Amino acid sequence: MTVTIRDARSADEAAWRDLWAAYLAFYKVTVSDEITASTWGKTMNPDSAIFMRVAEVDGKLAGFALCLTHEGTWILGRDCYLEDLFVDESQRGKGIGRALLDDLVALSRENGWSRLYWHTAEDNATARKLYDSFVKSDGHVRYRISF
Repeated sequence: MTVTIRDARSADEAAWRDLWAAYLAFYKVTVSDEITASTWGKTMNPDSAIFMRVAEVDGKLAGFALCLTHEGTWILGRDCYLEDLFVDESQRGKGIGRALLDDLVALSRENGWSRLYWHTAEDNATARKLYDSFVKSDGHVRYRISF
């Protein structure tokens, strides 16, 4: 098995949409087709702070990481926020999630970003096992108001 981590390309759209649908189903959420199209468009726009790295296994997309960089009030540089990370269910346990995270750590260092951070569902034991191997939770609780 050969895993390649790279920037998403326009030719990846159909495969990404399949993974995106599985990701949303995993979290039992729905987003409109308009939001999905907008998310894809942002990842393809070089002026957007949002970017996507994909994991390709033997020529087929097996996972993705959707991130954005932003300024912060407690740092001099930029933060990298990993908003979405997903690996196809059939490919889990093969190191693909770790490869995506390793890639983001390397990109963060290369770009001089101050921090890489993310969050996950408290009961997502599988993801938390991987995440805890990188760094322990900082103990913060997220609050969100949707409009």
